[in-house]
Amino acid sequence: MTNKLIPSEVVNEAYWMPFTARNGFMKDPRIVVGAQDCHLISADGKRAFDSLSGLWCCGLGHNRPEIADAVSQQLRTLDFSPPFQYGHPLAFQLAERLTGMAPEPLQHVFFTNSGSESADTSLKIARAYWRMAGQPSKTKFIGRIKGYHGVNFAGTSLGGLGANRKLFGHLADADHLPHTLRAEDAFTKGQPQGGEELADYLEQLVALHDASNIAAVIVEPMAGSGGVIVPPSAYLPRLRALCNKHNILLIFDEVITGFARTGEAFGADAFGAIPDIMNLAKTLTNGAVPMGAVLTTDEIYQAFVDEQQPDHAISLPHGYTYSGHPVACAAALATLDIFDAEDMVGRARKMSPVLQETLHSLRGAPHISDIRNVGMAGALQIEPRDGDALVRPYELGIRCWEKGLYVRWGGDTLQFAPPFTCTEDDLGRMGEVLAEALGEVV
Repeated sequence: MTNKLIPSEVVNEAYWMPFTARNGFMKDPRIVVGAQDCHLISADGKRAFDSLSGLWCCGLGHNRPEIADAVSQQLRTLDFSPPFQYGHPLAFQLAERLTGMAPEPLQHVFFTNSGSESADTSLKIARAYWRMAGQPSKTKFIGRIKGYHGVNFAGTSLGGLGANRKLFGHLADADHLPHTLRAEDAFTKGQPQGGEELADYLEQLVALHDASNIAAVIVEPMAGSGGVIVPPSAYLPRLRALCNKHNILLIFDEVITGFARTGEAFGADAFGAIPDIMNLAKTLTNGAVPMGAVLTTDEIYQAFVDEQQPDHAISLPHGYTYSGHPVACAAALATLDIFDAEDMVGRARKMSPVLQETLHSLRGAPHISDIRNVGMAGALQIEPRDGDALVRPYELGIRCWEKGLYVRWGGDTLQFAPPFTCTEDDLGRMGEVLAEALGEVV
C-alpha cells in the first residue's frame, strides 16, 4: 500500500482518534502497519526508530515472541474468567511476582486495565481507607501542576496539564502542588539537586485545607507526559516526610516510571522515597495487552479485612470486568520473565549515559530552551514561535517521522523513552535526525 492510497483505503471519520490533531492528520495520515524490535513500520514499508517505546510501554522492544506465545497459549486454555467471586491461577501468580519486586511495604495488588483506571482506583482506595479508619472527612486530594494521571474522571481532576482539563470544567475537589521545573536547573544532566522548598509547599496546602480533610497526595516520581520533569534529589524524600507528618497517604503514579525507565526497577527505588500506594501499567505487559495494577501497603489492605464479616459480605465494592484478565496476566508474566532474564534494569543503566549524551549534544541547536533526562527518558524543550508553544514541536515531530524517527511531541517538548534493547547506533542516528530537523524547521 502506498501513501497515496492511505486516505481512501484506510483513513475514515468513523474512528474518533485520541489526542490527535484531526486536521493535520487527515491531510497527511501517519499509518503504522507493523513493528519489530526497536522500529515501527509505516504503510509504505519504511522503518522508523521508536524513540518513545510506543507510548512509554514497549521498553523490551516490539513483537517479543515469548509474549506472543504466552498470549496464544492462554487464549487456547482460558480466554476469560469472571473476576468477581472467582479467581484463576495467573492472577495470583502475577500479584505475588509484583509484590516480590516492588518496595517491601507494598504487599497487595489490585488489577486494572490501564493507567487511567489505576489512578481512579488508587484514589477511591485512599478515600475508602480513611472511612474504614474512622476519618471520613479526609476526602480531598492534592495533585501537582504539570502532572498527568490519565484521562478518567479523577485522573483528569488531579492532573496538572491545563490543555487536558479546560474542555471539561471542574470535575472533582482537588488542589495542586507546584511543579518541579526550576529555571536554574536548565540543561542539567540527570537529577538536579535540592528541591525541599518545592515539597514544603504542601505545608501551605495543609494550612489552607487542614490535614483532617486531605486523603492523599498523588504525584509521578518523574512527570513524564508533562515533559520529563525530573525531581530534584531532596524533593520526594521531603514529600514523603511531610505526608507522614500530616497523616496523608502518598500515591506514586509509576505508570511511566515503573519497570526500569528511571534506571531502577521503580521510580521509588531511583529517587529514595516509598509511597503508600503505587500505580502501574504500560510496561507491565510491554504494551502487548492493556493492563494496570495498584499496589498498596498491608496497613491499607488490612483496613478492609474483617474476619468477623459474614461470608457473603464484599470488603471493597470496586472492580472491572477485565480485572486480572487471564490473557493480560499471561502477557505480564512473560514480560516479567524477559525483564529478569535479560536484565532490563542493567540495560537501562548501561544505555542511560548514551541517551544523555545524545540529547545534550544538541545543546546550542536552534529552538532548544532546555534539555532534561533521567535514566532512559529525556526531553527537549522547544521555544515557542509567534507566541504558539505547540507549533514547532508538531512540525519537528512530522519532520522526524519523514526522516525515519518516531518521536512524541507534547506541549512544548519532544519526549524520548527508547526501548532498553536499543543500541548506541540507534541513539546516534536519532541524534542526527533531530539535529537535521531542528535545523530545517523555522
